[in-house]
Amino acid sequence: MISHRDILLFVALAFVWGTAFSAIEVGLATIPPILFAALRFDIAALIFVGLVALRELEWRPRTRTDWYAITVAGGLLVGGHFAFLFLGQSYVSSAVSAIVLSLTPIVTPPLALALLPNQRIRAPAVLGLLVGLAGIVVIAVPGGSLDGQILGVALLFVSATLFALGSVLMEGIDESLPVISLQAWAMVVGAVVLHALSVAHPGERISSASLTLPSASALLYLGVASTAGGFLIYFILLERVGAAELSLVNYATPVVAAVFGWALLGESITVLTILGFALIIAGFALCKLDTLWQVGGPIVGYGPQRSTFTDGSVVVSGNSYLSDCDLGANNATTDSPTTTKATPNTHGTNATGGSASVSPHGD
Repeated sequence: MISHRDILLFVALAFVWGTAFSAIEVGLATIPPILFAALRFDIAALIFVGLVALRELEWRPRTRTDWYAITVAGGLLVGGHFAFLFLGQSYVSSAVSAIVLSLTPIVTPPLALALLPNQRIRAPAVLGLLVGLAGIVVIAVPGGSLDGQILGVALLFVSATLFALGSVLMEGIDESLPVISLQAWAMVVGAVVLHALSVAHPGERISSASLTLPSASALLYLGVASTAGGFLIYFILLERVGAAELSLVNYATPVVAAVFGWALLGESITVLTILGFALIIAGFALCKLDTLWQVGGPIVGYGPQRSTFTDGSVVVSGNSYLSDCDLGANNATTDSPTTTKATPNTHGTNATGGSASVSPHGD
């Protein structure tokens, strides 16, 4: 069950990651994309290394699992994901960038099916993947070109896929390192990967970078709030709620990104962009029908629910239960001793004394 703390962390993550797209747009005006991403993680790495030293946390990897987690977090969730994100956003607006990345929850189930044991995928999820991809096409094609919008969307799609892959690979890893130490390693490794990619990229030169006040402010915000703070929240939530549920943040992030892109940068949002986002949301709904039914069913009066009758019994999924006190009162009126055996009540279902439980199937 998701707690209030998880919800607050989720909202905070959506905000710092949503506003990050506007900050990226500002910084890309004067700093090459991959170099900008690398500098962002230089700052974050310094913060996390400082936290590890300040709190005297264990930082040495001791097992293969530790090294595996560091490789996945640093190489995929940081290095690969953000290299393609910054490159892709250099061709599109901040809102489009955030919307394309919201495809992550749709590509997560197929990757989980392929890589994790005991995973299943049903026909609606396959249809959801196709609908989500259709949304990407709607966003990419109109007014695009091979060296413009289409290329940007393609790069962002790769970024989303790498992030989904990293999330799936991280789920279930039982590393011995504290979360902050793992974060520090991920930032350091990711920064090294990004600097190496920046040097290798033929279109990037340090001499072409110019650190203005707006770009410096954007870089500081990205390094401290969006990266250090955001990734700390992300890994905490990943451990608490899992990759599939956490990927929902990708549907709150585009809303934040669109609002701030419009308010701060004067970006416009086209009807086709909104339509594409709607298709991506529809695709996600098809992928998560079971979860949406469990959450939304009781709200509209269907699905698993509890109701209480005047005799004190509680109905759970079709079964009625009496507490010890209520059962004892009923037994007292019939001069019979209190018992924990199943007793018929006036609703024609079973009432059981003690701590009642019911199976997911209503047995």
